Amino acid sequence: MRAVRLVEIGKPLQEAEICVPEIGDDDVLVRVKAAGICHSDVHYWEGISPVGALPLTLGHEIAGVVEQVGSDVTSHAAGQRVCLHYLVTCGRCAYCRSSSEQFCEEGLMLGKDVDGGYAEYVAVPARNAVPMHEDVPFEHGAVMMCSSATVFHALRKARLRVAETVAVFGVGGLGMSAVQLARVFGAVDVYAVDVADERLAVAEAHGAIPVDASAGDPVRELRGRTSKRGVDVALALVGLTAPMRQAIQSLAPYGRAVIVGLTDRPLCIDTYREVLGKEAEIIGCSDHLLEELPLIVDLARQGRLDLSRVVTETIPLEADAVNEAIQRLYRFGVGIRTVIVP
Repeated sequence: MRAVRLVEIGKPLQEAEICVPEIGDDDVLVRVKAAGICHSDVHYWEGISPVGALPLTLGHEIAGVVEQVGSDVTSHAAGQRVCLHYLVTCGRCAYCRSSSEQFCEEGLMLGKDVDGGYAEYVAVPARNAVPMHEDVPFEHGAVMMCSSATVFHALRKARLRVAETVAVFGVGGLGMSAVQLARVFGAVDVYAVDVADERLAVAEAHGAIPVDASAGDPVRELRGRTSKRGVDVALALVGLTAPMRQAIQSLAPYGRAVIVGLTDRPLCIDTYREVLGKEAEIIGCSDHLLEELPLIVDLARQGRLDLSRVVTETIPLEADAVNEAIQRLYRFGVGIRTVIVP
């Protein structure tokens, strides 16, 4: 089968012909119909976040059709439309049994630790294949498996309550889902903070209040819009320390800032003024849970999560096209999500 693979950190990805993966008794083989290019893939390419043995097929946002099932699989059948949970875990340890499988000591991530979706086929345990309604496009199903799922988990971690206010720092692939899901959770006002006019316009079309961070201090703007109080929940989705700190500074008393973006730079805070004095919380968010994915897929089926404006480009499974998309993300291009369609 064809695949586009990371062969050397910081070097262009390369096309390769590799074997179709074999499946075990409890696995399914999925023909990839869509694979999203996530900003995390850029971090893997850069070497900011370590990956498994090279060469490696990137891609953890995956949707497709079941091609083959293992001998013990009764939950799935060939031809079924699915999207894939990217954490392959043991299912037996204390973390897995307590719905905290992101901490499974044997856990491996598709497209990071083992081969992922920049290919024609991928093999996963059957439990990782989440059924997807025919009304949900494959491109949307792929993007939901990371960007939508991660911010859904972040909003749960934030304990967002009805009638609270939310600020979303960075309205790219994750942020556009966050704007919509915050409404699903019951937020009364959702502020979208970004520097790109295109992204702010899309967020506003989804009901967010745009805050242009390039036009001035977004913290001052948010406080002005909330009668100096600040917001109840702030999501820091950009892998830069400046918006992370702004998310913390924008909090109201008892506010919760959830840090999602990846960076290798330390984050400095004013401990008293920004945290202790407001009894604010800084919460880390890593990945998401398998149990959350059917809920997100159903929200998309209902039209309450609309990713039609999030997927801004589809490209073929070719190294030149994939490398160009990764370079655009690396340079903070204004596109929201590029999806590979093999």
